[in-house]
Amino acid sequence: MAGVRVQVGGRALNLSNLDKVLYPDAGLTKGQVVDYYARIAPVLLPHLRGRPLTLKRYPHGVGGPFFYEKRCPRGRPDWFHTEPVSSGPGHGRVDFCVVTEVASLVWLANLAALELHTSLSTAADLSRPTVVAFDLDPGAPADIVACCKVALLLRRLLERLGLEAFAKTSGSKGLQVYLPLNTPHTYDQTKGFARAVALYLEERNSSLVVSRMTLALRAGKVLVDWSQNDAHKTTVCVYSLRARARPTVSTPVSWDEVEATSRRQGPAVLAFEVGEALARVSERGDLFAPVLSLEQRLPAAFGEASGRRVPEAP
Repeated sequence: MAGVRVQVGGRALNLSNLDKVLYPDAGLTKGQVVDYYARIAPVLLPHLRGRPLTLKRYPHGVGGPFFYEKRCPRGRPDWFHTEPVSSGPGHGRVDFCVVTEVASLVWLANLAALELHTSLSTAADLSRPTVVAFDLDPGAPADIVACCKVALLLRRLLERLGLEAFAKTSGSKGLQVYLPLNTPHTYDQTKGFARAVALYLEERNSSLVVSRMTLALRAGKVLVDWSQNDAHKTTVCVYSLRARARPTVSTPVSWDEVEATSRRQGPAVLAFEVGEALARVSERGDLFAPVLSLEQRLPAAFGEASGRRVPEAP
């Protein structure tokens, strides 16, 4: 298919190779990827706004080579917003993409930027994370059922501390739990807190939970990965596609769904593809919206990365 010129939110864009298949197992084309990002934009944009974006691009589809791109691609429209950001120790400052409108999403989708990975803080203050993220990653033969069991343990612990959290699928094998803050915190505080929580869960559920990435320790357990709480790391954004064999989406889920999956016996799937993700938003709205606005503070006892333990429940 030849290139086409379209208008998106008053912006003129040139789109190309829209019939190119990016997900062979599903027959999903680049045109359908563009369509997904345009349609999911009303709920996705608030989670992207203001956040430096790392792209994961698959120009030849999910079965081909890919690359991460921190520097916003050359040839971008002059209206595309960027922010100069340090890309890590010794790497200097580069202009990161910051998505502000539907046309930005469509332009990136046309580059086969299938996965969108964001900072846990905004470009306005990269030293201040707005959330604590827990990435629950199963080691075979553990699966999503085990992840849901660990997510419930994590939720109950946070509730004892007076904190509310929200879950989403990773779009890959596991589950992610976000603890919104939206109040002044440092990464020393959030990373120290996340590590202390992971150690606490491991100590009390050693047959199910592991807090270290060592592969030899992870078989049949769920890694509670606390290390993503770092100024120089990113996590896959909610509603982002994943570059799996099927076009799965990192999708918010209710705690009722997590509870139901945790009780399943045998194979269980808590996975949603593009059509299902769009339908869920149409029916339920953005289940992850509170992550953007709910204001919470971490317990004072966990103010620094000191390895202090979570107190026992009263």
